[in-house]
Amino acid sequence: MIENILAFLLVFGIIVVVHEFGHFYFAKRAGILVREFAIGFGPKLFHHRKGETTYTIRMLPVGGYVRMAGYEEEADLRPGMAVKVTLDKADKVEKIDIQGTNESVDTVPIEVSSFDLEEEMYLTGRVGTDTEEKTFQVNRDALLVEKDGTILQVAPKDRQFQSASLLQRMLTNFAGPLNNFILAILAFTLLAFVQGGVSSNDSLIGEITEDTPAAESNLETGDRVLSIGGEDVESWNEMVMVIQENPGEELAFQMEDKSGNTYKESIVPMTFEQDGEDIGRIGIAAYMEDSVSAKLSYGFTNTVFIISQIFSLLASFFTGGFSVDQLGGPVAIYATTEAVVQAGAIGLISWLGFLSVNLGIMNLLPIPALDGGKLLLNIIEGIRGKPISQDKEGYITLIGALFLVILMLLVTWNDIQTFFLN
Repeated sequence: MIENILAFLLVFGIIVVVHEFGHFYFAKRAGILVREFAIGFGPKLFHHRKGETTYTIRMLPVGGYVRMAGYEEEADLRPGMAVKVTLDKADKVEKIDIQGTNESVDTVPIEVSSFDLEEEMYLTGRVGTDTEEKTFQVNRDALLVEKDGTILQVAPKDRQFQSASLLQRMLTNFAGPLNNFILAILAFTLLAFVQGGVSSNDSLIGEITEDTPAAESNLETGDRVLSIGGEDVESWNEMVMVIQENPGEELAFQMEDKSGNTYKESIVPMTFEQDGEDIGRIGIAAYMEDSVSAKLSYGFTNTVFIISQIFSLLASFFTGGFSVDQLGGPVAIYATTEAVVQAGAIGLISWLGFLSVNLGIMNLLPIPALDGGKLLLNIIEGIRGKPISQDKEGYITLIGALFLVILMLLVTWNDIQTFFLN
């Protein structure tokens, strides 16, 4: 169980970090202030500040987020709040401690009456026991200590998300899924090198198992199947289909060896039971292509293949009806991890690539609160020539978030029933 948990956290953690780094990188390039890079959700376990960004690890390791200035965030600072501020030599505020735990002699206790940390950059309030209010200028790079102790930088208006150009915001929103696709390509390319090649879909004979009909024939690794029973065979899948549909029946194979010579071979597939049905097998594996070009291209071709399969599944929701059984959440991912761990490094790398593609596609769905929903709002803004008001965008995002929460609860409960209660 410990191995399964560690494998789950490793794979899921890599996918999340890579996804969020996409948002982080393009936000930085656009001049957007990235206040926090978080792995996980919930209470903060650890934080480290470097440059303008605070990096945090939070308690629930099932996701993460990049906290960009002015992007779906609310300030903890409120009028009437008692805070402690640290001033520089020019009496400008360089730190605002909402947590109020800093007992240094350099801090000044203030009861806040008003503030503007976006444009005019000031903070007004009563100092200590004074009855009169005093206004302090706030540095553009002043720090804000939140209630949970997380240290963030204040966000002037020109460093906020909405101040970036429309193209920069679209790139920032798209960068997370893009990084997931890149990660999948790299994972499947690595997989091809680790396993020594990639399975060819050509009708070629691969490894032959001992004591099987294929081993007792003249078939050799690298030979090509031209036809079976007079029917042309053009791919590995077609060949497997014909063999499986004819258990115990003699099949006439038209073959071509590695020298280009043709020959015939009669083979009777063995009978195996699979899902209550008899299928035929002759004891051959798919041919492994071990060229460098085949290994490098596999990362792209397999990623594209999985994307096409996911889109086919999504299309079936509209043509064949939607079912929660067709979806899986973190519980399903964890439950599947046991089989992945048993497959070793090859299983983990393959699982990493597969999940990364899935996360990338799911995040591009045009659902508010997902990256795809945000991109849709960006497109609408481009068509209208002006952004949707922040209030309307907030309501749209809230609806999308509620939909996702309900969907996640349904999927999680369904996964629990499927993997643990049945």
